[in-house]
Amino acid sequence: MPDAEVPDFRPPLWMRPAMVQTGLASLKFRRGKPGALEMAARNVIFDTVEGVRLMGSFSEAGEARGLAIFLHGWEGSQDSTYVLSCARQLFSRGVSVFRLNYRDHGDTHRLNTGIFLATNFDEVGSAVGQAARLCPDRPVFLIGFSLGGNFGLRIARSLGKTPIPNLAHIFAISPVIDPWAAAPLVDVNPFIQRYFLKKLRMTLRKKQALYPELHDFSVPLTRRNIMDISEDILPRYSGYPDLQHYFTAYGIAPDDLADCMVPTHIITAADDPIVPVRDLERLTLSSAVRKIVLAYGGHNGFFQSLTGPSWYDEYIQRVIGV
Repeated sequence: MPDAEVPDFRPPLWMRPAMVQTGLASLKFRRGKPGALEMAARNVIFDTVEGVRLMGSFSEAGEARGLAIFLHGWEGSQDSTYVLSCARQLFSRGVSVFRLNYRDHGDTHRLNTGIFLATNFDEVGSAVGQAARLCPDRPVFLIGFSLGGNFGLRIARSLGKTPIPNLAHIFAISPVIDPWAAAPLVDVNPFIQRYFLKKLRMTLRKKQALYPELHDFSVPLTRRNIMDISEDILPRYSGYPDLQHYFTAYGIAPDDLADCMVPTHIITAADDPIVPVRDLERLTLSSAVRKIVLAYGGHNGFFQSLTGPSWYDEYIQRVIGV
């Protein structure tokens, strides 16, 4: 498919280590002060499938050139640093922005009694479809990070049955392809493990406090790693008999994107410490899907400077022409 030339990504030597790139993606100091994007934002709650409600933030640009819908990573939110960085760049160029929170992400734990499961695709797909109708006469660009990239690719897979008429482009940044391969890696690096343990425990405590008659996470909260917590919780709530069946259920199968008709970019790094790049190699991709594997970038990183935009911030602007 016609496409923008892929520019070089050559971060300074000190920024090349995968963990530096990965850490910068979420460091709060990079957010800075709220700007025009946040000032224009208003909360929107969508009623999706089976009574599930999902909330997001809509920032409408004057005479919008399009709508960018953002899907964050696991235990992230609409205000994750990597989401805000890209969203602010696009909003400043006249693109309206919708930033979705999944169930139990952001400050939305009270909206639903049930817990978040990555296998509950229909509620996220429904919210994305409703968000796209906020700007029905403008092109929609779907941008997902990590688990959000996985959701984006599952949306690409589902378009034959559930079309989104104005969906013009999908960008999947560091997407999880094989969750069963990726999940144990969260516990390998102590910094990554500590980051997600803190967030996951906070989520479980909030949910238990809101609905103590439904949820007792006292045992999972004593566990010292993500996989042990998952072993305690997921078989009980997900309906799958064990972790392997659960994680496999939301993976991207080899032929899922073979017939994809919507222009799609998969952007990942060879040194990603969470998502093995080899998982991409088994995918059969249609001519509408472009795979970009950069030597550096870590997970959701791709930073060229400490405070400036990321490589993919600028590349996405180039591809969609804003």
